[in-house]
Amino acid sequence: MAQHASKHAAFQALTANRLLDGEVVYFTESGTWVEDFAAALVVESAKAQDLLTRATSGDYEAHIIEPYLFEVADGVPVSVREIIRAKGPTIHSHFTKPFSDKSV
Repeated sequence: MAQHASKHAAFQALTANRLLDGEVVYFTESGTWVEDFAAALVVESAKAQDLLTRATSGDYEAHIIEPYLFEVADGVPVSVREIIRAKGPTIHSHFTKPFSDKSV
């Protein structure tokens, strides 16, 4: 599992991608995965590995892929990567193709 948090990070959260549709998801205090970063459980770095262990117990691989910890400061992600993941695609929806489950 990747780790995108600084070793000196004070706070961290846990993210992954949902296996069903690839959406970015965040682990919550209730033990669920949600798309809204505001609902993410943010913990002190000393407790981050315990959070990762809790989130990856059981059949997590049936629901999410590649969970990892990332640094959070003042309630927002620190890295540009995580800011983009939290806010969504950087391309205007006008320029994207509509989703279709039909074969090409």
